[in-house]
Amino acid sequence: MPDAHYINSKLAEIYDFDSGWSVDRDFYFGLAGSERQRILDLGCGTGLLCNAYAGKNHDVTGVDPSRAMLEVGRQKEHGKDIDWIESNAQSFETDKTFDLIIMTGHAFQVLLEDADVHATFATMREHLKPGGLIVFESRNPAIDWAKQWDYAITLELPGATVSESRRLISFKDDRMVFELSYKFPDENLQSMSELRFMSRREITEHLAAAGLLVKDVLGNWDGAVFDETMSEEMIFMVTRPED
Repeated sequence: MPDAHYINSKLAEIYDFDSGWSVDRDFYFGLAGSERQRILDLGCGTGLLCNAYAGKNHDVTGVDPSRAMLEVGRQKEHGKDIDWIESNAQSFETDKTFDLIIMTGHAFQVLLEDADVHATFATMREHLKPGGLIVFESRNPAIDWAKQWDYAITLELPGATVSESRRLISFKDDRMVFELSYKFPDENLQSMSELRFMSRREITEHLAAAGLLVKDVLGNWDGAVFDETMSEEMIFMVTRPED
């Protein structure tokens, strides 16, 4: 079950205001070439990337377990041109295969159990075309995330101001628990979340077990090589071994 800030329709509607277009989406958008491709976005959320891909005439499928987020996506400029599927990544199935499969926004880190990770990688492998590419990212666990996790911001929305804050609850072993709070003019809402911080080695081993091969691991959105001591991101570029 997705966290409240994904499934609550009121929170889904403001998601793009604090998680709008960014450098990571520039990176993912650039992965699709000029020729029409079939693209699968697992954990697509409100579909910012789906909408951008569809605007460039790509054949796009957006998958997310949150009906509220998908409904926001359907209202975007190219929403009617996108195949929206309500499903988690672990159990998603279709007859289609894809040139590019992405999982963005650190969605990989909500896969808390090994079984979920393996099922997601199996989904990716099953739906990848020969010669296709899988790309996803996870935060480097060597970074002191607890020190920089909390924040408080103000969102200026049409007709309303919303205060948003994030507060770390606990960080033990590879699991982080935190709370998001939203103060609307008429009500306050909270959402609890849990993330898993796996190492590069652990993720690579899970990929190999699923029959997938790591082509490269980047350390930031400029394409720098991953540095285990300094890079905040682990951006995995993945194929099938026979490719």
